[in-house]
Amino acid sequence: MRQSKVLYPVILFLLILVVGIIIFPIYVTFVTAFKTTAESTENFFSFPHRLYLGNFITVMSDEHFWDYVRNSVGITVFSIAIIAVMIPMVSYSIARNMMRSKYYKFIFILFILSVFTPFQVLMIPVTQLCTKLGLMNRAGMVLLYITFALGMGVFLFTGYYKSIPLELEEAAFVEGCSVTQTFFKIVYPLAKPMTVTLIILDTLWIWNDFLLPLLILNKSAYNWTLPLYQYNFKGAYTFNYNLAFAAFLYSIVPMMILYAALQKNIIEGLTAGAVKA
Repeated sequence: MRQSKVLYPVILFLLILVVGIIIFPIYVTFVTAFKTTAESTENFFSFPHRLYLGNFITVMSDEHFWDYVRNSVGITVFSIAIIAVMIPMVSYSIARNMMRSKYYKFIFILFILSVFTPFQVLMIPVTQLCTKLGLMNRAGMVLLYITFALGMGVFLFTGYYKSIPLELEEAAFVEGCSVTQTFFKIVYPLAKPMTVTLIILDTLWIWNDFLLPLLILNKSAYNWTLPLYQYNFKGAYTFNYNLAFAAFLYSIVPMMILYAALQKNIIEGLTAGAVKA
């Protein structure tokens, strides 16, 4: 009892400290975006005297800003559309054949190993390969995102499919359904929680990703995504923090809303396959 009384204040302090570390950058982003340059110079961390919207108007008036938005939206949408169908299909094939086929077990191990491979090891080979294949563009980005999403996606879905009773598929086969029909009419709808989880997690990753676009798309400003636009949002000797943070908000607010609205689906999807039926 005495030990718990001592630990409680320590744990509470650590929780408050962690929350403060998380909230502080968000606070700085919001207050700086709504301040003039003069206010930021006077006190960088203070609240704005009034909500100044000029930074947002200036960012939106950039003639290429909406091109960067379209690039981010296009790459994200096309990547997610393919990921949401391809990964469940690949995982279903592996999950149903892995126990009786060494080939599928080997493929599954390869996917798992890809999760533990640091991206820094792959940076130079991937860039060289994309250069040789002419994929230093938005189409190349979509292909790379699909490739890098396979490892974790297959791992999650393979575990989830084990919770779906085989009797449902056997009944579909008895009724004359093919493997493809069984998957799309029975298995894929039942995997909706995991599919939603995959879509949310990969959308957050692709939308906010910086390093891969920096390697593949930074050659031409025409192909920039929003993170690249923010990275290059500087002059030769100066950096306008107010405009930069306004640009940050354009990028992070949609994802914050998406995550806040669908976070229950993430928890449901990650825990649904934890117990085998």
